[in-house]
Amino acid sequence: MSTPGVALHDLGAHELIAAYQRRDLSPVEVTQSVLAHMERWEPHIHATYLLRPELALEQARACEARWQRNDPCGALDGVPVTIKENLATRGDPMPLGTRATDLTPASADAPPAARLFEAGAVMVCKTTMPDYGMLSSGLSSFHPLARNPWDLSKTPGGSSAGGGAAAAAGYGPLHMGTDIGGSLRLPAGWCGIFSLKPSLGRIPIDPPYTGRAAGPMTRTVADSALMMQALTLPDARDSMSLPYQPIAWDQFDRGVGILRGLKVGLLMEAGCGLPVEPEVRAAIERAARIFERAGAIVEPMSPFMTQAMLDGMDHAWRMRSHMDLSALPADKKASVLPYIQQWADSAAGMSGPQVFAAFSQFHATRVATVRACQPYDYVISPTSPMPAFAAELPSPTNDPLRPLEHIGFTVPYNMSEQPAASINCGYTRSGLPIGLQIAGQRFDDLGVLQVSRAFELLRDPQQPWPQPPAA
Repeated sequence: MSTPGVALHDLGAHELIAAYQRRDLSPVEVTQSVLAHMERWEPHIHATYLLRPELALEQARACEARWQRNDPCGALDGVPVTIKENLATRGDPMPLGTRATDLTPASADAPPAARLFEAGAVMVCKTTMPDYGMLSSGLSSFHPLARNPWDLSKTPGGSSAGGGAAAAAGYGPLHMGTDIGGSLRLPAGWCGIFSLKPSLGRIPIDPPYTGRAAGPMTRTVADSALMMQALTLPDARDSMSLPYQPIAWDQFDRGVGILRGLKVGLLMEAGCGLPVEPEVRAAIERAARIFERAGAIVEPMSPFMTQAMLDGMDHAWRMRSHMDLSALPADKKASVLPYIQQWADSAAGMSGPQVFAAFSQFHATRVATVRACQPYDYVISPTSPMPAFAAELPSPTNDPLRPLEHIGFTVPYNMSEQPAASINCGYTRSGLPIGLQIAGQRFDDLGVLQVSRAFELLRDPQQPWPQPPAA
């Protein structure tokens, strides 16, 4: 039987699959439960785009028929999933979070969406993001303002804003996002969930480019591991994808003994950006002590990022966005968030040598990150220097000329292509989650899941998931 006293929308993917196998539950009743729960939450957190209950139920009925024939089509058959709106789903427009985009239906499913559908997942909705995915908040000129279920006055983070909010609120067990500087891990940290930014190319994506990764967002390590079974299958559209490996994702749980003897770097200062707030620092230090008590050798690390690296990547992204916005008709450009316009247009006067110097910081960051991590099996750090900030702000600084001061811990691993996860490790006095980042050597995605699972078993008891406000 499914877990007594647990609502269907709160059940994990492993529990659902087991219940389907026993015929204890139907994908239709689970999808109905998720949709009803979303109806209670959605007016408060605005996590969804293209919420179409009848289409979700149609998919669930097809899953139910397969289970009745004892012929599931894949490892996720009948499990509800949400997909970030910048991952194309065939026939659906992809606004990229901004009113400046023409709403043209996508001609094909993006690789992550295709793998989820092939595995039988039921898409209950797409999830929201900020303009062009260039903010770590849920502020968008196209979507309603996304909010954090733990505190509706706070942001869920971004750019996988809707995915983070949806996972924390219980919109089913599985959520799919993307990350180029922290866009999976930041909302995971601020929403108290788990997320893995895999090694570059581990999950094929379209279009691919430097630093960009798709990844799972879930309440548990187990559910992310289950998603990885489907998501890592090959797709020729990703010219940067890794050669396919049949990794034993089901071996994600090796117990807490896996920590014994590991050499773990503890990075408490990013070397750039905003300082780590005291409550965050205390939570990460508690996490480090948990690793030590389990037999890991924890060694403090010196910062390896510099402000010049962060500023260079920021200026390179500004120029890319400036070129994109300059190609828009004037009325379309005017519809983009003013913060994004100011940020992008600040690059207008950059010279060729300045642009080259800015772009060179991507590689400088890669080299510095790999060198600093080389002595360690894993590196732990804050996911972000602060907990979730005000929902209405585009960034913690609210300054388009200092927009990335909070990503100093996350962005290095996008450039170095290393896997990095965020897992909840505590709460502020006001009850906001605090994320612990766990980074591994390049290609060691399974190891990051195994270490994350060990910490999940050892961490302090977790607070109950937030519930929708009373009507």
